[in-house]
Order: sequence, then C-alpha cells, then structure tokens
Amino acid sequence: MVTWSLCMIVKDEESVLERCLNSVSGLFDQIVIVDTGSTDKSKDIAGGFTSHVYDFPWEDNFAAARNFSFSQASGEYIMWLDADDVLPEPSRRRLIEEKENFDPSVDVIMLPYQTAFDQWGNPTFQFERERIVKNGPLSRWVGAVHEVIVPYGKIRHLDAPIKHLKIDGGDRNRNLRIYEKLIAEGALLDSRHMYYYGRELYAHERYSEAETVFSEFLSAEDGWIEDRIDAVRQLACCRYRTGDESGALKALLYSLTMGAPRPEVCCDIGRHFFDRGRYETAVFWYKSALSAAPEKGRGCTGFSQTDCSGFLPCIQLCCCYDRLGDKERAEFYNEEAGRFKPKSVYYLENKRYFANLREAET
Repeated sequence: MVTWSLCMIVKDEESVLERCLNSVSGLFDQIVIVDTGSTDKSKDIAGGFTSHVYDFPWEDNFAAARNFSFSQASGEYIMWLDADDVLPEPSRRRLIEEKENFDPSVDVIMLPYQTAFDQWGNPTFQFERERIVKNGPLSRWVGAVHEVIVPYGKIRHLDAPIKHLKIDGGDRNRNLRIYEKLIAEGALLDSRHMYYYGRELYAHERYSEAETVFSEFLSAEDGWIEDRIDAVRQLACCRYRTGDESGALKALLYSLTMGAPRPEVCCDIGRHFFDRGRYETAVFWYKSALSAAPEKGRGCTGFSQTDCSGFLPCIQLCCCYDRLGDKERAEFYNEEAGRFKPKSVYYLENKRYFANLREAET
C-alpha cells in the first residue's frame, strides 16, 4: 500500500492541535510537526502523537517552514493541514478508502476546503486546495504568505472536504505586515500575491490602496482565473466603499468577459439593482444566479459562496416579487429558499407574512 505522511507547521496551537490530530486517526504512516516558536503546550501535544517533532526558526516565510516540514517526510505522498483544520469523519473514511485503492499515477489530489459556516454548521464558503501531493521536487511551496504548491501533472479531484474551524482570531495584521516588509525590501510581488496583497489591504479598510492594487492585478491578465473573478468582486467592494457606485457596477460586469457568469457575481449585480429599487432588473440577475449554479456533484474548483447558488437568490427573488406586487411568485421563491434552509429566520418570517396576507383576504 502507498505510504502517506502528514506535515504540519504550528505555533501556539494548544487549543486546536489535539482536535486536528484526533480527526486524522489511522490515516497516516508518519506525522511530521514543525514548531515555529510556540510558548504554549503545542510541542507537548504534538509529542503525544508523533516522535517527528522539529523546531524551525520563524522568518516571516510560510513556504520556507512548509518546505522544511516536507523535507522530513518519508511517505510517498504528503498531506498538509493547519492546526485549526478538522477532517470530518466521512472525509476521513473517504481518504482511507482512497489510500487503500490508490492510483500511483496521480500527482496531486485536490480537496474542498470549507472556511465559513452558517449557524447550523453548513458551509457557506469553500474552495479547492492542493492537499495531497507526491513527495518529490515538484511539490515545493512558494510564497512567503498565502503560500501554494502550483498543481502539476495528473490531478485528481476528490469530494472529501476539510473544515477550517478557528477558535481565536490570531494575528490579523501578520499577513499584511509580511507583504509590506517584502515591498519595503524591494521585492516585486507576482500576480497571485498582488491579488492577496489587495485582499489584505481591503480587510484593513484601506480601500483606495486596495482598489489600486486590484486594478493593477487585473490589468496584468496573467493571474489565475478564480483569483481574477474574485478580484473583480473585491474591486467593486472597494468602489462601493469609496462612493464610486457606477465604477463598482462596471467592475462586476467586467467579470462577464472572463467566462460563464458565476452565481456570486450575479448575486452581487442583483444586489446593486435591488438596493436602487430596480426590482425587475434585479430579478433577471438573481434568476441568472440560479441558472449559473454548478451542477450537483461537479465539485468546487474556485471560491464558492454556496448560498449564492440557491438560498440567497431565492430569498431575494421573494423580496423583489413582493415589492413588484406579485405575491404568488414571491411566495413561490420563499418556499424555494426554504428548501435550502428550512430553519432560516428569513424564510420563516416570510412564511408567516404570506400566511397573514391570506388570512386577511378571507
């Protein structure tokens, strides 16, 4: 049977590390944990699961730390996790099955990464990551922050999601600090890191600077398509924040030149017209979001806000038709929204609203 190593880098993760390692029980032939300077009990916890615990001095470079962890791996394939990741039991069983019947011609396995959830624990934001890679020279991390292994060779997409379940907020300034240090040292950011630098600026409410960075990233036209589509949405948000509503809409419409419309962009455009009372136009875009929803089972290759493929356009269509005076269609789309989230307070409040309307008519 093929051998798998798990490689992790950690720092002060005592609140989540044991949870993560328990979730992968029985899956790996070797576990490698590289500590980058913990002052808590992270190393003690790691030592309870593996003898392969190493120190690596932190140098503001995630790729360097991850590459060191990979250098200690003896498995034929390597999987990576963050300490606040959890492998759900169905995914663990799926990966055990995959390992037992593994195709050695595969170079990279992409797995869904779920990073945001609604109040019932359903994923609301996910994307794929290169999660299991062949142990060899092509599996190298690049990027001081928002590091990545560029997928190569034979790629397999597997429906075994990993959940990212943070307990504390961490250092929200770290990534921006690393980028600005690199820039101060004269480093030139490649397209991918221009995109992530723009996201960090936006997260820190530096909207004008973020707009400039996103515009520069999009003008280069060599970024990954998923990054480019999300950058358009981020650029629109920057322009809304700075009062350029026309420019925001132009940014969103520009995404339509990149390929088939995405549900997320259709919902953004629908919201633009809804907020301005142009409900018939909003209806068109919310219906387009439903039409653009990925086929069930096709998988998620880019950034995906799952509500934009079902619940959100349905609940917004309910509101649009209600304001247009078409109560029958409004109620129909509320029931459609309820199919996606039967416990949603918005769906239930609308349901009572329509029941009261019918009662008043009798």
